Amino acid sequence: MTARPADIVLVRGDITEQRVDVIVNAANSSLLGGGGVDGAIHRRGGPAILEDCRRLRASHYGKGLATGQAVATTAGLLHAGHVIHTVGPVWSREEDRAALLTSCYEQSLALARELGAETIAFPAISTGVYRWPLDNGADLAIAAARAHGGPTLKEIRFVLFDETAYRAFERALRG
Repeated sequence: MTARPADIVLVRGDITEQRVDVIVNAANSSLLGGGGVDGAIHRRGGPAILEDCRRLRASHYGKGLATGQAVATTAGLLHAGHVIHTVGPVWSREEDRAALLTSCYEQSLALARELGAETIAFPAISTGVYRWPLDNGADLAIAAARAHGGPTLKEIRFVLFDETAYRAFERALRG
C-alpha cells in the first residue's frame, strides 16, 4: 500500500495566524530576526524563538545559517509546534540560484518529517525583498512540495500575503 501524497493547500493570509505543526520562516542568515515574514514570526512568536536562535548561533551556526539550509526552533507563542527557519537566495540575473530556492523547500519538508509534523505552512520564500520572480518561485515551491511532501505530511500549506502571490501559486498548482 502506497502512502497518499500530502494535500497542497493555498491560503491568502498571515502565516503567523496559522494553526499547523510547523511554520516555515523565510529567515535571514543571522537567524536573529529581520523584516517581512521573518520579523512578523519573531514578533508574534515572542522571545522564545529569538532565544532558541541565539543558542543555535552560539553553537552550530556561529557564522549563521547558509542559503538553502533549514533549522528548527520552538514556535513560542505561535499556534505551531516548531518554526523551521530557512534562508532563501537573492534573485540574480547572472547566476542560476534555483537549486538553492528548491533546497529551502526540500530541507524544510525533510526537517518537518523528522519532527513528526503532519501539517506545514510555507510563505513564498525569496519572492519579497529578495526579488525572486513570483511565477518561477511558485513553480519551484509547488514542484518541491509534490516531489518531497510524503509520506507522513498530510498538508502542505502555502500562505500567500496578497492576491498576486495567491494567483501565481494557483497557476503553478494547476500546471
